[in-house]
Amino acid sequence: MNRLDIIGCGLISPAGDQLTAAFVGRPDPAEVTGMYEADLPKPVAHALASFSVRAELGRKGTSFFDRRTALTVMACNRALADADLRITDGNRRRTGVVLGTTAGSVKSSVDYAVDTFTQDPPYMVNPALFPNTVMNCAAGQSAIWLKLNGVNATVAGGRIAFLSVLRYCANAFRSQQADYLLAGAVEEFTPHTAWLSHLRRADGMLPGEGGAVFVVRPGDDSSNGARRPDAVMLAVSIGFCPNGSDRMAAIAGCVRTALARAGVPPDQIVRAASGGADNEATAEVSWRAVKDVLGHSNWERLEVEPVAGDNPTATGALELAALLALHRQRPELDGQASVLVAQNPEGAVGAAVFRGWSRDSHRG
Repeated sequence: MNRLDIIGCGLISPAGDQLTAAFVGRPDPAEVTGMYEADLPKPVAHALASFSVRAELGRKGTSFFDRRTALTVMACNRALADADLRITDGNRRRTGVVLGTTAGSVKSSVDYAVDTFTQDPPYMVNPALFPNTVMNCAAGQSAIWLKLNGVNATVAGGRIAFLSVLRYCANAFRSQQADYLLAGAVEEFTPHTAWLSHLRRADGMLPGEGGAVFVVRPGDDSSNGARRPDAVMLAVSIGFCPNGSDRMAAIAGCVRTALARAGVPPDQIVRAASGGADNEATAEVSWRAVKDVLGHSNWERLEVEPVAGDNPTATGALELAALLALHRQRPELDGQASVLVAQNPEGAVGAAVFRGWSRDSHRG
C-alpha cells in the first residue's frame, strides 16, 4: 500500500510560519526577502534574516546546532503541535523521523574542514562540531530533542528527495516499522549555499531557505484520537532517466504510473507542482510532461519559488505545504486531486498524487 495520511504540517518559511499566511495570501516577495550577513559578498535571498533558534527552542541543548538542524527541529516541533500528536512512552518507540537532503549542511562540512587546514598542529578541531558534518545530523537531533525512538532515516536525493522520503515512509508503514513518521525536507541559507545557488542558477531565481515537515501515518490508520487527514498521498512513483534519454517521457511515465496506482483518472487532476528545477528550461520539461499526460487544460500550476525562493531539496515539501494551505482556506476544494512531479540533473524523476481536505469538512 502506497497511501499516506497527512495529519499535520510544520512550516519554516521567510513568507510566514502559518500555512495560510505563507502561501494563500501570496505576499509581495519584496516584503519577505531577507539579507544574510556574511564575509562573502552579501547575496539577496528569501532567507530567515531574523532567525533565532534560542528564541523558539531555548538555549539549553541548542548551542551546537547548525542552522539546518535548528530549522529542522523547529519544523518537527511545529508539525507535532499542528497534528495535535503528543509524544508519550506509549508511542515514542513507534514514531520516527525521515528527512530528505542533498548533502546535509554544506556550511558545517566546509567550516570543519577549514579548521583542519588552518589550525596549528595537532589540529585540535572541536569534536562537538563533527556531528554537524554528517548529513543525518538534523534527523538525529530532531529525534533526540523530541525523544523519538522509532525509525530514523535521511534520504539523499536532491530535488526528488522529498518524493523519496514519502516512498520511504510508505515502505516503513507497509513493513509495520512505525505508526507515525515525521517526513519532510529543510534547506538552510548560508554563504556556502549562496555560492552553490549562484553556480547552479542562471535565470535569476533567488536562493531560498526553509522547508516543511509533515506528520504522516498509514492510510488505513483509524487510531482513536488521531487527527483526520489534511491530505492523502494516494501513490508515488520514482524512476531514472539516463543521459541521452527522453526526460519528458520519463517524467510523463512516472505521472501515468502514479495516477494508475492511485486510481485517479487524468481528467480529475486540477493542480500540479513541478518540484522546482535547476533552470527555466528543465522546469518547462516537467510542465510539458504533465500537460501531455493530463490531456486537458483545466488544471493550474502551483508554484512556491516566487515566495520561497529556490530550495533544491525542500521545494517539494513547500509545495505540499502550499497545497494544504489552499485546502484549509477553501473548503470548496475538498477532495480535489493534485500531482507533484520532480526531477534532478542526474536523471532521477518522480511523481506523487494527493487529495486534500479542509479541517472543518465532514466526510465519511
